[in-house]
Amino acid sequence: MKVLIAGGSGFVGTALANHLRQESHEVYVLTRRTSKHAHQIHWDGKSPDGWGHHMSAMEAVVNVTGHGLDHWPWTKRQKQKFLDSRVDPGNALVAAIEAASPRPEVFLQISGINRYGLRGEGIADETTPAAEDFPAQLTVKWESATQPVEEFGVRRIVTRLAVILARRDGLFPLMTLPARLFFGGKLGDGLQATPWIHATDAVRAMQYLLEKEAAHGPYNLVAPALTSNEEFMRATARVLHRPFWFHVPKFLLRLVLGEMNVMITEGRYSRPKKLLEEGFEFKFPNIEAALRDIFSK
Repeated sequence: MKVLIAGGSGFVGTALANHLRQESHEVYVLTRRTSKHAHQIHWDGKSPDGWGHHMSAMEAVVNVTGHGLDHWPWTKRQKQKFLDSRVDPGNALVAAIEAASPRPEVFLQISGINRYGLRGEGIADETTPAAEDFPAQLTVKWESATQPVEEFGVRRIVTRLAVILARRDGLFPLMTLPARLFFGGKLGDGLQATPWIHATDAVRAMQYLLEKEAAHGPYNLVAPALTSNEEFMRATARVLHRPFWFHVPKFLLRLVLGEMNVMITEGRYSRPKKLLEEGFEFKFPNIEAALRDIFSK
């Protein structure tokens, strides 16, 4: 399968591209960086100008663009960057697909598990409505930007990602830094959900959905074991043979991080209902096994 990955030079895109190549797929990457070889295609992330003609040769498109929410403080300007970096590339991809002949068969759009809100009753699944807080509404606009490809007959999948655990990339190194420095402990009251998925399972699930012709619509990419912040931090300390004692109060995190503190001190439990119902098997369903694998590398 010829796969075009928008944002393929970032953490998620690179991991997915490497995995798909190992599985004998032919991967091309849309990047704002200077193209180094034939499988890298330069774009500005805003229009199909100069690269849109490549779309007719693709069988699948994956959109993993988006400025990370770990950038802070969340000023008005920063929030606009979060939005523009998600919506503008989506619009450009839609325009390229509309003009393509033939068109790709499948389109995979990433989004965030925080669509379901920072708190709420019950465990969220793919049928749970979007919340009204800023992170949730950002995912709504993110997903909506590429919805028009369905009108062109393209099978569209939306993967709502939890925090991806990888040794040297993404949020995981920052999340585990206190424990590695012997200051491990819960954040806030520790009862909030910490949704996560091992990087291996994340890319395996994306490949599974691209290849499964019946797969369409939203899928939660989150480990099936519900994990609180305290459980996550305690497991990290245990695997690293570190103490679990330095608990950080919520007010201090709010003081240091501002509005962004909600990404750490709040969190709603969710589950990968559709993946489990369809028979996808997680290699790392629980946090301790995932951590032991990551720290052993």
